[in-house]
Amino acid sequence: MIKNSFISLISEKENKENRGSVEFQVLNFTTKIRKLTSHLELHKKDYSSQRGLKKILGKRQRLLTYLSKKNGRRYKELINELAIREIKTR
Repeated sequence: MIKNSFISLISEKENKENRGSVEFQVLNFTTKIRKLTSHLELHKKDYSSQRGLKKILGKRQRLLTYLSKKNGRRYKELINELAIREIKTR
């Protein structure tokens, strides 16, 4: 579904499926975050899932920070494609 379309998008750019890339890892974390968020809307007192969500959010944030320092253009493209947040233009 979403993951397969993003894999094809990455593979078109690099002519191979690089599943260890930062972009692919951020995609995986984003899909996990969205699933956990919908789960927690139903089960508000599931504290172990809340803890797992916070850990995944931290991992994704570290990867995004790394990507923004290494290549700002790829960071902005990824943020726009995944609709994670709005980027303020200067």
